[in-house]
Amino acid sequence: VCTQQELLPCKSLPETLLFQLLGLSIATLSTVTHYGLRFTLISNISLDSNAYRVIHHTAFYFGICLSMTLILAALLSSAATVRESQCLTAMGFFCFALAFCGLIPAACWRYTHSTEVEDSMMDVYDFVYEEVRRNTSSFRRHELTAIHEAFLCCGKHSPFGDTSNVENKMCPPSQVHNEGQDCLQEIQDFLKKHMDFVFSLLGIAIGFTVYGMILTSFLWFSIHFSSNLYRKGKYILR
Repeated sequence: VCTQQELLPCKSLPETLLFQLLGLSIATLSTVTHYGLRFTLISNISLDSNAYRVIHHTAFYFGICLSMTLILAALLSSAATVRESQCLTAMGFFCFALAFCGLIPAACWRYTHSTEVEDSMMDVYDFVYEEVRRNTSSFRRHELTAIHEAFLCCGKHSPFGDTSNVENKMCPPSQVHNEGQDCLQEIQDFLKKHMDFVFSLLGIAIGFTVYGMILTSFLWFSIHFSSNLYRKGKYILR
């Protein structure tokens, strides 16, 4: 229960928890994306000329830094509210602004390069598939089998309805003639769902960072003009 003297700190606690939860959600999504079987498999197979490996690592480090920035901003805002510290409030605003400056370019990149991740992953599969079809590398056979097992798919279906030796040798008999298990289509569908979730989380994060900047600005001006000076030093965080 909040008393009259504890009203402002208690009101800030739900916002702090929300920002921490958002930061943890971003960190979890970044970890799953980086260490997920399908993503790591494509990253390990991709060549240096393919852009996917760079995108794979950049997305992970960006997500971890963003989550840490949001959690730090929430903690600073909470401490600033309790202590009525202008310095901590300014630091909290700076963290929110830093997160906002990172989120906007990320959202713009997602919008302008909406198919780059998808194309790079499918290029990896096309390369492995063609290497196996030409029988130039036995090691590529293991990689192609791993992709088929990870994505639960089987080769690339021909528009003429026939199958190549790759499907006949590298896929289970029950999947060879299954039109719904085309690997390129499976990769495309999987990435579409994942990237839609990422973009939704980016939108939520942008909204919360804007709210955080407004909140910390209000707290800074409130402390600066001493609107609650008679209660300074009397807050108790329970």
